[in-house]
Amino acid sequence: MAAVVASAALGLVSISIAALAGAVALVLARCIDVDNLYDAIDGRILLLMAGLLPLGTAVNNSGAAQFIVEHTIGLASGWGPHVVLAVLYLMALLLGEMMSNAAAAVLLTPIAISTARLVEADATPFLIAVTFSASTSFLTPVGYQTNTMVYSAGGYKFSDFLKVGAPLNLIFWIAGVVFIPLLWPFNP
Repeated sequence: MAAVVASAALGLVSISIAALAGAVALVLARCIDVDNLYDAIDGRILLLMAGLLPLGTAVNNSGAAQFIVEHTIGLASGWGPHVVLAVLYLMALLLGEMMSNAAAAVLLTPIAISTARLVEADATPFLIAVTFSASTSFLTPVGYQTNTMVYSAGGYKFSDFLKVGAPLNLIFWIAGVVFIPLLWPFNP
């Protein structure tokens, strides 16, 4: 695992190649049994990603991403990249609460790239914002699998998620808008 992370972080290979090589190494070293490997793969996630990746490409290639950006996030573009980042973060956060966080990230990736073009900035902070915000599903029991699991098992109400999730999402939103541009500048 350390070799996968280090080789990708140092830019020796792409993260997808490093992850694939790491998975093969785990099987060859017999750390993971091949039967357990197949059992660990969630077919629903593969199907979701297989359907959403072409959708994301279609959104980008059809011009829909550019249209969405110009008519939503583009309205805030005159206020600078920080405000645009905040709007995109909020958009991904809300979408991630209504559907799978992976689905929200895949759908908003072309929109993040078009947003970066609109404000003439590097796409990295916008992509990080989409990835991070789509993964902060605290507001509803729908956005993330563990929320759904504890929802009925713990006897929680929908309003319980709102009470705890709203302040958490607010904290993460503010922290994301402040720290993402510091770690990944708009114009490196």
